[in-house]
Amino acid sequence: MQYDEKRLTRIVATDCGSTTTKAILIEWVDGEFRQTIRGEAPTTVEAPLNDVTKGVENATQELEELARLKYKNPNIKFMEDGKFVIPRKGDIGVDAYVSTSSAGGGLQMMVTGVVASMTGESAERAALGAGAIVMDLIASNDKRMNHEKIERIRQLRPDMILMAGGEDGGTIKHVVEMAELVAGADPRSRLGSNKLPVIYAGNKDAQTAISETLQDKVDLMLTDNLRPKLEQENLGPARDKIHDLFMEHVMKQAPGYDKLMSWTVGPDHDQVPIMPTPAAVGNIMQAIAKDESIEVVGVDIGGATTDVFSVFTEDHVFNRTVSANLGMSYSISNVLASSGLENILRWVPFDIDENELRNMIKNKMIRPTTIPSLLEELVLEQAIAKEALRLAFQQHKEFAVTLKGTQRQRDISEAFSQSTSGNTIVNMMTLNLLVGSGGVLSHAPRRHQSVMMMIDAFLPEGVTRLAVDSIFMMPHLGVLSEISTKAATEVFRKDCMVYLGSCVAPVGKGKIGKPSLYAKLELPGGKVWEQDIPFGEIRLIPCGEGEVAKATLKAAPGLWLDKEKNRELTIDLHGGVVGIVLDTRGRQPFVLPTDAASRVPLLKKWMKELQAYPETILV
Repeated sequence: MQYDEKRLTRIVATDCGSTTTKAILIEWVDGEFRQTIRGEAPTTVEAPLNDVTKGVENATQELEELARLKYKNPNIKFMEDGKFVIPRKGDIGVDAYVSTSSAGGGLQMMVTGVVASMTGESAERAALGAGAIVMDLIASNDKRMNHEKIERIRQLRPDMILMAGGEDGGTIKHVVEMAELVAGADPRSRLGSNKLPVIYAGNKDAQTAISETLQDKVDLMLTDNLRPKLEQENLGPARDKIHDLFMEHVMKQAPGYDKLMSWTVGPDHDQVPIMPTPAAVGNIMQAIAKDESIEVVGVDIGGATTDVFSVFTEDHVFNRTVSANLGMSYSISNVLASSGLENILRWVPFDIDENELRNMIKNKMIRPTTIPSLLEELVLEQAIAKEALRLAFQQHKEFAVTLKGTQRQRDISEAFSQSTSGNTIVNMMTLNLLVGSGGVLSHAPRRHQSVMMMIDAFLPEGVTRLAVDSIFMMPHLGVLSEISTKAATEVFRKDCMVYLGSCVAPVGKGKIGKPSLYAKLELPGGKVWEQDIPFGEIRLIPCGEGEVAKATLKAAPGLWLDKEKNRELTIDLHGGVVGIVLDTRGRQPFVLPTDAASRVPLLKKWMKELQAYPETILV
């Protein structure tokens, strides 16, 4: 149900995180929706309070107090008698209250399939897209013995299981065998003693056999096959069922959530379901991609995990991955183990003893809430962040692929390029917008550091716009889009996004110092910036937020600027709080010298050009 601005003049949205409940106030102001006030309070889902609504009340109380101060009106109130007043009556109440949640560990799922790389991977995509953490994928061909699979199901105790396998009309033998394993495990849910919810989204011909096998053991739900044919994926019905079960089973058993669910309503008192936080972030990403017909990549780097979201192709295919072992505090040692010391040190513009770096990483792991106190520590932490982001994005590209196992007709050009099913759909050359969020990106001391980390980690190609989420309100806007896409997208553009600028990066090889890119930028106010940039350089041209520069770009032979491999472009480049970055360091490949004597002067030169750090550390 979508409402217009006449019905939605004041909205409260909350995100109940595992430690903090963040509340925002969105209002219809001067003919547009704006985010006006923000409040937060500790989440109260655990002892001693054991009631998530207490944290929501405290965060909303902060909103009320700030609203009274801002509007110099002591009568403003959003709640009365411990609940929201809906709809709004003058100074009292709001028109809607919506919420997301990742408290209590979020939504934890297991998925099963017949072939791990086909139906198993489709089931994983469905679960991740619905905002779940996938604890394990069990498949007929995963080389584990049956007793090991049964033991694994018992041990993990997920919130629910999603079962897939077989195309409609195909053999039912293997998918029934998977059901027998689940029945043999007699699984229990993580919260409460109720039967474990299981969604079956496989071969529809096997539904009767699956019901007979599982109905006494689990709470079974049947839905459409998520892979009805090998060359077709239908994830929508499975994702919808996951959302329904998340509300009915996981939310209802968490302390205080039944009360919270009664609060989340629109102007007509219609229920607005609570969404898992990552699913809400995916929602706003898709809404923006569709609204502006663009391709988007978003990343949220946290202390323990890194989530990557993407919307690619004309069909706006949405993918999400969770790198559960890559983060900046609890999981920081895993970043070192996964990337290796050399890959972290290659981003550090000074000599450092390896033991000193290891000690810094271990200290961060055992004291996860500390922030760098020395400039050198900040540089090291941001070098680690580049590697965490690079590895998480690499995993995402390997997961966001065309369907495996499909057969299709090839033309002669494809025969020579050896393209196969299972290729990544992530194309950096067609990417329009790259959005970063999470403490290390959103709260970097200088926005220039966020630009540096995003460019070095993601290596955008061609022309890409860069932004960070100002106060991590993407979850709030994702669930808000369920009742007003207009409100969500307007606030996203005006208040959520801090546009950093644009990056232009020609793709191809070149020789250091040889001509690489001619650029002429007609800037606002009549100024013209013009230069022939050698290969291996970075240039930063100031161009403010909301400003546009008319650019004429010409790449040298062997380099190109767009998916058609054009060497010349005339294009509008959007500015931002940092400006426009011209990066001629090469792509496919991007090469950093391996010896420190050559690499360190280059890093210092690039960082100086980007104004990433004070001069004192870059001399």
